[in-house]
Amino acid sequence: MKSKFKHFFDSQKRPKVLVVGDLILDEYIWGSVNRVSPEAPVPILESKSENMALGGAANVANNLVALGCEVYLVGAIGQDEKGDRLLKLIQDRGIKTEGIYRFVHRPTTSKIRVIAHNQQILRIDKEDNRPITAETEKKFISFINKTLPEMDGAICSDYLKGVLTPKILNAVMHRAKNSKKLVIIDPKQTDFSAYQGATIITPNLKEVEAASPIKINNDADLERSAEYLIGLAKCEALLITRGKDGMTLFQSKKDPVNIETVAKEVYDVTGAGDTVISVFGAAIFSNFEYDEAARLANMAASIVVGKVGTAAVSLKELNEFLEEEMLRTSKTILERDDLKKLASQAKSTGKTIVFTNGCFDLIHGGHIEFLQKAKSLGDILVVGLNSDSSVRGLKGEERPIKRQEERGNILSALKYVDYISIFDEDTPEELIREVRPDILVKGDDYSIDEVVGREIVEGYGARVQLIPIVKGLSTTNIVKKILENHNKS
Repeated sequence: MKSKFKHFFDSQKRPKVLVVGDLILDEYIWGSVNRVSPEAPVPILESKSENMALGGAANVANNLVALGCEVYLVGAIGQDEKGDRLLKLIQDRGIKTEGIYRFVHRPTTSKIRVIAHNQQILRIDKEDNRPITAETEKKFISFINKTLPEMDGAICSDYLKGVLTPKILNAVMHRAKNSKKLVIIDPKQTDFSAYQGATIITPNLKEVEAASPIKINNDADLERSAEYLIGLAKCEALLITRGKDGMTLFQSKKDPVNIETVAKEVYDVTGAGDTVISVFGAAIFSNFEYDEAARLANMAASIVVGKVGTAAVSLKELNEFLEEEMLRTSKTILERDDLKKLASQAKSTGKTIVFTNGCFDLIHGGHIEFLQKAKSLGDILVVGLNSDSSVRGLKGEERPIKRQEERGNILSALKYVDYISIFDEDTPEELIREVRPDILVKGDDYSIDEVVGREIVEGYGARVQLIPIVKGLSTTNIVKKILENHNKS
């Protein structure tokens, strides 16, 4: 799966996507609240700045463009000032606007959010939710029929603002089926039969509860609800977003796939659903399996909830997040080539790599303290571990006492050690050349000039640091004491 993710980021070809749905202008008023009005018990916002962003289906298109997709947007805006602003924002993002039509009889849908100290305190909606006219429907259907066959897939973003009428939805499903294209829907309607013909539907937990007659109290209830809705919509899969509990992918005749959230901090969930369907869709249209696409979308959601306001996730942000996750979840004992790749990934995200090496034959308190101090110098601690043959060459035929596999497993259990690589050479010089650590660490029982690899790291601008060791504690001394006590007995 990771190799497929890598191909997704490296590929120059991006999907062409048709996005159909409700276009919304998101407006933000930012300020601070320091007092209460004398006129009424309400806070007074001292306005500092204002800005506008793409919302609804326009935000889905925005997220897709941030991933490098070519996007054709179908929707409607008012013949008003807000419509002018929204259209300009869409055009500035490079989104194709031939499928956008303007109303005379109703305003552009807008949401004004008032934010104080990075916390939303008020939202004002301006909208007309009546279905679009038959005349506008015909224009949409004509554009959809002409454009969809040239796309890699379609996304319908339903905000119940009147654009996704039964005729529009039927036109999308019919044209997609005839041209063998996938359709993904972010739903708002409580009757999922309206979405019959969709490939995948991406509701949140609240939307599932509203659409299903089954009361959801546990995972078994959720699974039965998903099965019911898949049958009702005749779709292949349901990807349910569950807030802090991540998301679950349900497919017909397959076990559910639970994906835990990996969000570090949550500031604002505005537009998170738009990000999920955008990344999920871009991956699906790039031939990802459904569960792979869901995992990528979950990562994107984890990024976007860490931002305030409606926001998109860029390809660069997603790639960096993925690399951090690969580093975090990778196994500890690595082959040299794998360690080299991980070290490069870590450096690309600004991590500091600390390197040390040794036999670590009998782990004792001195080792623990040394490794703890080494780890504190950077973000990632890599330990070069002498192989059994290497230890014998250095210490004699009686050593090591523990085999390299056991020594490696013990080291990997220590929370201070991130990665281990076993080397056969007498010295770790080749390993150091491959890893290129930022800091090379040894105990202060060595002098700087005696540290193997010093010239290598100083040659590319890194440094050597000596750490005080616990005096009198060494594997050799421990072995000697054990033998002395054994002989006495």
